[in-house]
Amino acid sequence: MSDTTGGVKGGGGLFAGTRNGAIALLGTGRTRLELLGNELKEEKLRAVRLLLWSQMLAFCVALGTILLVGLLVVVFWEQRVVLLATTGVLFIACGGLAYIALQRSMRRPDHLFAASLAQLEEDLRQLKQAAGDESRAD
Repeated sequence: MSDTTGGVKGGGGLFAGTRNGAIALLGTGRTRLELLGNELKEEKLRAVRLLLWSQMLAFCVALGTILLVGLLVVVFWEQRVVLLATTGVLFIACGGLAYIALQRSMRRPDHLFAASLAQLEEDLRQLKQAAGDESRAD
């Protein structure tokens, strides 16, 4: 491999400065991408965990509700039509409230990748500060 600095090893020439800047930039970019990858993995695991718990909750609540309504119908057999109508309206109202809550939670802005964005902002601030310091030194 040929030396691009004109045979001067370890010199502080223009090419060495550019090369060192590029190496630092690539290292910083790699670190930021690793941080982003870690956040993606954590968010994926969180989403899967939430999905599993919500499915378990829905199944248990649905089964418990069916058994409870069946028990009430057996206990209050004479008023079974009124009881079934009342519980039907109650469940439809609860479903409507759950739908509204779901819509509201889907509209809420999520702070996904907050750590990565904060780190990139800090990198940008440091680069601007370094550029300002270099222009004052000239």
